[in-house]
Amino acid sequence: MIRYTCDLCKRELDPQNDLRYVVKIEVYAAFDPTAADAEEEDRDHLEEIQDILERLEDSSHESIGDDVYQQLRFDLCPECRKRFIRNPLGRKTAKAYGFNTN
Repeated sequence: MIRYTCDLCKRELDPQNDLRYVVKIEVYAAFDPTAADAEEEDRDHLEEIQDILERLEDSSHESIGDDVYQQLRFDLCPECRKRFIRNPLGRKTAKAYGFNTN
């Protein structure tokens, strides 16, 4: 039997009774095209990047470092999913103060 735990709170999740959420994060180096001539304007750079990423997924390329491409996967319980959705980057929230309009 497969056992799941929430990757944030470490609570064990029962596959029969607990709802489990999967979060997938894909991080890759951004490609910013430089000034291109007329022939280059017809190229779909995003499609080319997607093709490269798909090929990398299919092969185990040890030569590509984590600073270029990384795929992450996490299992979350319902409570941790709510927290993740509210603040996916884990930023500290500033307290809002109500100031008088005088």
